Amino acid sequence: MSSPDPTAAISLWRDQRFRRFWAGQSASQLGDRITELALPLIAISTLNASANQVAWLTALIWTPNLLAIFLGAWVDHRAHKRRLMVLADLVRAAVLLSVPAAYLLGAVTLGQLYAVALLMGAAGVLFNTAYPPFFVRLVPQASYVDANSKLSASRSASHVAGPAIGGALVQVLTAPVTIVVDALTFLVSALLVGRVPLDESPAASGDAAATSLLRRAREGMSFVVRHPVLRASLGCAATVNFFTFVAGSGLIVLFANRSLGLSAGAIGLAFGLGATGSLLGAVSAPRISRRFGVGRSIVVGAVLFPAPIAIAAAAGGPLWLRAGALAAAQFLSGFGVMMFDVNLNSLQASVIPDGMRSRVAGAYSTINYGIRPVGAIVGGLLATFVGLRTTLLIAAVGGALSLLWLLPSPIPRIRSLAANSTADTPVDADDEIHPVSR
Repeated sequence: MSSPDPTAAISLWRDQRFRRFWAGQSASQLGDRITELALPLIAISTLNASANQVAWLTALIWTPNLLAIFLGAWVDHRAHKRRLMVLADLVRAAVLLSVPAAYLLGAVTLGQLYAVALLMGAAGVLFNTAYPPFFVRLVPQASYVDANSKLSASRSASHVAGPAIGGALVQVLTAPVTIVVDALTFLVSALLVGRVPLDESPAASGDAAATSLLRRAREGMSFVVRHPVLRASLGCAATVNFFTFVAGSGLIVLFANRSLGLSAGAIGLAFGLGATGSLLGAVSAPRISRRFGVGRSIVVGAVLFPAPIAIAAAAGGPLWLRAGALAAAQFLSGFGVMMFDVNLNSLQASVIPDGMRSRVAGAYSTINYGIRPVGAIVGGLLATFVGLRTTLLIAAVGGALSLLWLLPSPIPRIRSLAANSTADTPVDADDEIHPVSR
């Protein structure tokens, strides 16, 4: 089956191939939210893990992103990206199933949970670096924003429903058995992705295939640094990620409990409202980007994602006002991150050439996701020495300043991703953006 016409939008609701992939990703996202609750609970309840040991579970999931630049360079020279995505799903299912198996045998250990976190992270990097070339073969360019909106809406919905479902399953089935549910969602994803008919690019051959992995990785990073859109977007995204991880959900929960005096129920409700903001942002992103432009939507999202942290940090007064401030901050931040992600992911897909997609994704992830643990460490240090409220204000201001990466770039002038309609006004020759032919 040939690739879709990049100049023509399609109804994704009627596209069986996209619906199949979307269903698999929706199931997988829901499973992820369940495991995010169940895996730490196993460490805490079964192994009496300390706070630091639990924190390492999260850190190890992100650690493989530091090698994403090399994995992306390797993936770019593989012909069948869909097979790699299926393999990643199967690996994650098998790794997760090892936990309840060990639990039933009374052999689960903290070391095993660390290995599970690391392997889950590595398989996730494999899936994410194989995904960009798969996506552009699946969706026509004119439908990028619509497709990313639908995929992001599923992710947001999983944040609304996942914790509640996960909590109920843990209570009824216990945490180790609940992880079986997530493993099954990866099997569903593997089945559905594997059944998507797709005409994939041929494998690289000759001198290109013989190029060393290090050189291909360097080419991916060089492409990002030289490209005006990717350079600015990476600088912005990495800055936002650093400062939002300085605040971190853990520090926000700690601040809400100790400084704002909110109960666990009130905090959970506030975070639930925040997830509805994400869902609304994901659904609204296509309409807003058509009205105001893709580039301007990215700019607004870059500020609206981190800035509301200041609302929570400045909260005071009666209990209802403190709880309302936290809920408002979470809602606005959730809306902002979807405006940022949906439009930026779509823009990046439109400017990266086919032969560079996976290695560029790897280079991008190495910096963009590799900065997150650094931000978390800095946030812990700041909270220790200057206090929680000041740390959150620093995170809000620092994150909003990510806007400075975007303003001198071509991004604010980009109106849409349609062919011959990428900017409101002509841009400098060095900054000209052309739709990518697939």
